[in-house]
Amino acid sequence: MTINEIEKAAERLAKLQAQAEKLSAPLADAQAQLEAAQEAEATRRAERGAVYDRQFADTWQTRAEEAAHSGDDAHERFIKALSAEPWFAAYVEYRAARYRRGHVLTEAQRAQRSIGKPNTVPEQRWYDAEILDAIQRAVEKQAAELGAQFAKELTQAREDHVSRKD
Repeated sequence: MTINEIEKAAERLAKLQAQAEKLSAPLADAQAQLEAAQEAEATRRAERGAVYDRQFADTWQTRAEEAAHSGDDAHERFIKALSAEPWFAAYVEYRAARYRRGHVLTEAQRAQRSIGKPNTVPEQRWYDAEILDAIQRAVEKQAAELGAQFAKELTQAREDHVSRKD
């Protein structure tokens, strides 16, 4: 490299350093503004989150009560629909026979006590039908899925409140 080339390279380096110094101040300012804006947004979100949390904490009982009763109409429709099903009517009839037997056993025990005879009547035994377990499992699975969807909606409601620009 010649002295002339070295001088040109040194001049070019000095120019670029001057440009870099000239741009570094606005860059530092822009970076500081970004950090301040991010910090302000984080503070705003924290404050909105606290407002939402206070409101939710103050109203949770009403919300829980509403949620608990939100299925009342569905339960009534379910019982009506279920009662109209032939298989359900047959199952009710089958189970009613077990209750009738229970009433006979209870009356026989009462009668034996009344006349002073030793109690020879067995206690009523109940046998659960497997169909009820299968129905319960299916109901719980679908109900848990609906509950999980509701939890997502609650989380989204909080996020929407916190993220809302006022």
